[in-house]
Amino acid sequence: MNWRSSLEICDLASGETRVMLRTPRLIEAPNWHPDDWLMVNGEGRLWRVDQMMPDLRPVDIGGLDRCNNDHGFLPDGRIVFSCHNDQGAGIHVADTRDGQAEARDLGLARPSWWHGAHGRLITYACARGGDRIVRIAVLDMETGDEHVLTPGLAHHDGPDFSAFGGYIWFNSDATGHAQIWRMRVDGSDAAPVFRDQNVNWFPHPSPDGRHVLYLAYPPGTLGHPRDLPVSLWLMAPDGGNRRKLFDLFGGQGTINTPCWSPDGRSFAFMRYSPEEGPAG
Repeated sequence: MNWRSSLEICDLASGETRVMLRTPRLIEAPNWHPDDWLMVNGEGRLWRVDQMMPDLRPVDIGGLDRCNNDHGFLPDGRIVFSCHNDQGAGIHVADTRDGQAEARDLGLARPSWWHGAHGRLITYACARGGDRIVRIAVLDMETGDEHVLTPGLAHHDGPDFSAFGGYIWFNSDATGHAQIWRMRVDGSDAAPVFRDQNVNWFPHPSPDGRHVLYLAYPPGTLGHPRDLPVSLWLMAPDGGNRRKLFDLFGGQGTINTPCWSPDGRSFAFMRYSPEEGPAG
């Protein structure tokens, strides 16, 4: 086997998956741009993959080269992403529509890991107050106001907005191990949507409001490591009709950030080669 990473697309109507790109590089976290191209990260950079001629093309983000797998798009098409320096991860915005871009640091306290956007709001995971406990926060991009929504009593991560912006979905280990939760955008009414024995991460509501996709690790998994047997699941927004779509070898990097097509009919994900072994 001569590939490490397989960028694939799942069509919900047929249930079939197709390979878009395979590469010996470690690439992660596909996002779907409104203009129908995909973005991934790898080797500290962001890469564009076009549907018609899939290949890894570097995205100009002003020379930054310590990006991780927390990236995506704002509603107006600008790229938003987390990038590291010696103080930790910070959130940046870049407009690449003219072919070149300088990234603007939003000036948030570090570390901050971007995960979702709706309207003028972005949501992200962060650590505040020096305790390193990961919380969920939102930022109003117009006013610059940050609101930390979850207390430092458990690990809260992977936030993403519901289709119409009224809720934030996330995962939390407040009940013992990571489960899928939902709360209003002001942080109220936070509660698990269901409970099972799997370790569940990275919920992503579909743009049409019909589904929520999430990643399930085997019971007992700690954190969200890469290179494990995992599965992708789909459910209704009320937590009903949960069903496993398929098993795969993956984890970290598979669906860390929003990955749905704009019409909600497909989603992109990463599958990894078990024969290559763990990679850092």
